[in-house]
Amino acid sequence: MNAVERDKPWTWEVKRLAALGGPVALTQLGTMTLGVVDMAMLGRVGVAELDAASLGNVWIFGTLIFGLGLIFGLDPILTYAHGAGDKRRVGLALQRGVVIAVASSLPLALLWLLAEPALVLVDQSPALAAMAGEYVRLQILSIPFFMVFNALRQYLQAMGRVAPGLWVVLAGNVFNVVANWALIFGHLGFDAMGIEGAAIATASTRVVLLLLLWAWTVGFGLHRDSWVPWGREAWRWSGLREVLAHGVPVSLQYGLEMWAFQIATLMAGVLGEHPLAAHSIVLNLASLSFMLPLGVSIGAAVRIGNLLGAGYAVMARRASFIALALGGGVMLLPALGFVVFREGLPALYTDNAEVINAAAAILPIAAIFQVFDGVQVVGGGVLRGGGNTKPAAVFNVVAYYVLAIPFAWLIAFKLEVGLAGIWWGLAVGLSIVATCLAIFIGKRGPGHLSA
Repeated sequence: MNAVERDKPWTWEVKRLAALGGPVALTQLGTMTLGVVDMAMLGRVGVAELDAASLGNVWIFGTLIFGLGLIFGLDPILTYAHGAGDKRRVGLALQRGVVIAVASSLPLALLWLLAEPALVLVDQSPALAAMAGEYVRLQILSIPFFMVFNALRQYLQAMGRVAPGLWVVLAGNVFNVVANWALIFGHLGFDAMGIEGAAIATASTRVVLLLLLWAWTVGFGLHRDSWVPWGREAWRWSGLREVLAHGVPVSLQYGLEMWAFQIATLMAGVLGEHPLAAHSIVLNLASLSFMLPLGVSIGAAVRIGNLLGAGYAVMARRASFIALALGGGVMLLPALGFVVFREGLPALYTDNAEVINAAAAILPIAAIFQVFDGVQVVGGGVLRGGGNTKPAAVFNVVAYYVLAIPFAWLIAFKLEVGLAGIWWGLAVGLSIVATCLAIFIGKRGPGHLSA
């Protein structure tokens, strides 16, 4: 261990992770809030609109996450190159990320066109599936904008520039609220468009996010010290393959986890309109709290990759353990909030008493797995920073698809526990993934061989 590694106290590492992860967590929270606004405003229109938007978002996020996972494959390349001072490699990685972002938009668009028949195929109400399908189709043109926005944000975050993404997302939220208010309810000269208005507002916001972040990057010259002109290198298959080699396992990891929750939503839809609405509200709240450790996860990936690129393997290993502790720690507050405010939180989305009571009944279950959720998402970030993205995907397959989902189906439908049974199944999956990742990182995590 060299002097730089030996002399830094653990509190200094906490501050470094917080400086990276804090703004990123707020940025992720702001991104998630875009969907919360849709849900909250449509809940005032009616339960059917709330359910249709929820089902539409099942398909949107369940497919979009695979593309975003490919973009997250930039993390180990960008962070390691920046830590090593290889600015040309940083610029090339961004360009390759943009190429992959645009290329992946086409298959995503085709999948979004299939939203309605896909939802009908899994026994959802044809009427709700039709509304959800239109909600999804109206957002198709925003896909490449959102994908490139995330590639640009990964590029800036890898260099420790986290403020631009935060301020842009905050501005996007303001735009989204005003656009939803105008288009859903009919203000500022627009007709009241209901769920279609929410879709148009959200799609427009994605376009605005990219334009604002691009303007910020170019306007303040954030790209100047790590930019190369566009050329054949950006399109070279060997470079694209490197990004995909990291990104495909991340895509599978996030996609498998996301679809475990999406399958749970489809299960809730089989139980009926009110259980689906209650499930959607609690899942939305859990997704909001998830943004906190996700910020820590992204910060950990950046920090660990930078340290490994600079040759500080022991510091990277220490940062891994601190990040895991922070990931679990930040979830204690939302866990407490889910229990204490289990009746008040659902009331923010709807005034339907049956939906509020059903949501209040499962919020304590969601509270139980909050710490596990924090540990598992940070564990994935730690492995991304170390360039070892495959184990998390394997753990997700086993935990969710071999154990958690069958268990949820068994106790929800066969034992007739209902909605609570679905959420106990999700709790099982999250606890297993978190435990496996923590053990793996302890034995074979970043910097292990050099420690």
